[in-house]
Amino acid sequence: MSALLEYLIKRKDDRSLMAMLRCVLVESKRPRAWPILGQFGAIGNTHDAYTLQFIGGLFATHPEYSDSAGNIGNTCLLLCRHGKKPDEGEKPDKDEKPGPMAKRLQWLLASEREEIGERVLRIVQMAKSKGYPINYAQLEKDFKYWGDGVKTEWAAAFWAPGAPKPEVD
Repeated sequence: MSALLEYLIKRKDDRSLMAMLRCVLVESKRPRAWPILGQFGAIGNTHDAYTLQFIGGLFATHPEYSDSAGNIGNTCLLLCRHGKKPDEGEKPDKDEKPGPMAKRLQWLLASEREEIGERVLRIVQMAKSKGYPINYAQLEKDFKYWGDGVKTEWAAAFWAPGAPKPEVD
């Protein structure tokens, strides 16, 4: 977990701090968040800086954090099932067409690194509307290492819950 995330978890009830950090999600307002982000080396266009900016902005949007929330694939599954955890014996209908959440996840998984910020923001906003927490530490790691491995883990969490973790080269 980054120092920024630890800082935000301790100060999640600071409304002015959260308002400043939400500005990072709007390019024209991004400089308003620099006084906070600068303390954590999160100013600039490097991938590491952008990762921290993105996580800070998402956390400020929905500051409900849980280590047990899993990855974004788990969150999408929870949203799809309206908060119901998958039963061990439950098998999906193979003829069932993908619903809106499955399509949203497919769109996200087809994204390049530069595109995922806005797409994950929509899922975080949906989780906020339902009161579901986000595992920001996992999301930070996944965003930092975005690629086939992360995409496979998110897909498996959604379409094969309870299955052994997939092996990725």
